[in-house]
Amino acid sequence: MIEYLNQLDASVLLFFNSMHSPFFDKFMMLCTGRFIWIPMYVTILFILLKSFKPRLVLVYAVAIALAIALTDQTCASIIRPFFERMRPSNIDNPLSQSLHLVDGYRGGQYGFPSCHAANSFALAVFIVCLVRRWRLAIFIFSWATLNSYSRLYLGVHYPGDLLVGAVIGSAFGYLCYRATCRFNTESGGIVTHHYRTPLFKINLMPDQQAIGITVGDIMIFTGTMTLFAIIASSLANLN
Repeated sequence: MIEYLNQLDASVLLFFNSMHSPFFDKFMMLCTGRFIWIPMYVTILFILLKSFKPRLVLVYAVAIALAIALTDQTCASIIRPFFERMRPSNIDNPLSQSLHLVDGYRGGQYGFPSCHAANSFALAVFIVCLVRRWRLAIFIFSWATLNSYSRLYLGVHYPGDLLVGAVIGSAFGYLCYRATCRFNTESGGIVTHHYRTPLFKINLMPDQQAIGITVGDIMIFTGTMTLFAIIASSLANLN
């Protein structure tokens, strides 16, 4: 059974890794970077500051940091050393000879589970539980999926690494969110904000109704602009 799953993992990886192009090589390398999404992280802090009193801002900021730290350390310091599953891109892995590696990037030694996937889904689940807006949920889960897929495209993780990482991250994200509920006195401690009240309104046409901008809209806008910047940079670096 384990041998079959390993073969399936390798086959799926080779399938997706083979669908490469110069543009997506640049695009995925930027997407997988640790600092490219800083504007979106700053937006999350802005949303907390605009939506809650200072005490709750501190609680949620610490909870998010704790969710990511627990997720990252569980994957990197506990599970990886235990299983010691070599990355597909590792030079000692025979499969690496069949992979398309971008700019010689191979990642670290072990890759099960994926910290990128785990951390991304920990943040996504926490934010979705907190904000509870379907448009934001679609966006941020798409972001987490893209961030995870970039690792598959680059050949530094098996699909199983990403799947297990996403499950672990989602669990820690939800548990850390639930741990914050008792700090909010509304509705018996459960956060009930749906963030439908606009933070501000934009009047594009004098004779038309102003458009309300919610906290979810701000995060979606920031993330989308970052994505456009990645696309523009990828296109600019093709030549």
